[in-house]
Amino acid sequence: MGKPRKEKNMSKTKRLIFQVNGLEKTYGSYLALKIGKLEIHPGTIYGIIGTVGSGKSSLLNILAGFEKQSEGTVLFDDEPYATNWRGKVIPHDEVFYSNHPELTGSTKTVSSYVASKFGKKKNVIQNRYFNTGSFKNLWDRNLNQISQGERHWLGMVLACETDPRVLLIDDYGMYFNSNTEMDFRNQLTKMNRTLGTTLVLSAPTDAHLKKFASVLIFMDNGHISKIRPGISRKPQKRDQSDNRHHQGKRRRNR
Repeated sequence: MGKPRKEKNMSKTKRLIFQVNGLEKTYGSYLALKIGKLEIHPGTIYGIIGTVGSGKSSLLNILAGFEKQSEGTVLFDDEPYATNWRGKVIPHDEVFYSNHPELTGSTKTVSSYVASKFGKKKNVIQNRYFNTGSFKNLWDRNLNQISQGERHWLGMVLACETDPRVLLIDDYGMYFNSNTEMDFRNQLTKMNRTLGTTLVLSAPTDAHLKKFASVLIFMDNGHISKIRPGISRKPQKRDQSDNRHHQGKRRRNR
């Protein structure tokens, strides 16, 4: 991996991973999102709570770079997402989305998909997650043939093993029993504390997220209805936490 990312403007007193202003997302005549302002700080865990149709999945799709907003600006690290010649957004390689479209439509087997993403680490991941338990049978099945719950679990495994700078997770905990949820929660919390990973997770209720999110964002009918503090944590110096993430990745890849 390269050197830790240099700050673009050291005179700024407040750095942001995502800046959202005047965001609107429409599907035909349906207005799915209308958000005036939203700021996501590095090294923080955010929980987005809302029922079906509240707009939380649409927001994560836009933050992940898999959909483009209809109006407004979305900046990642002070810059808009790049687009290709057709105007389609190009996702950033430092942002991982657990609901990646490849996990839905690909005809690859789970094993070949893991190999394409992790190379020689494939065997480590197989031994860690796929050799025992109810998910053992997933290894040789096609991605487009597994259930939604199995796909969600696989997305969480990939998220924890990819070790991204920013991790976005949709419908967190919906398909997990209490032990599985606690295991993933511990892994995510460790990523945040030791590497400064920024986490944005959505769920229909705050049952799980209130246990470890620092900020709770409630959505209703495409709007942010309220923002509340979550779990109180010892403040991190965000510049240092962001650089720790890159330094940690360099150490693991030597």
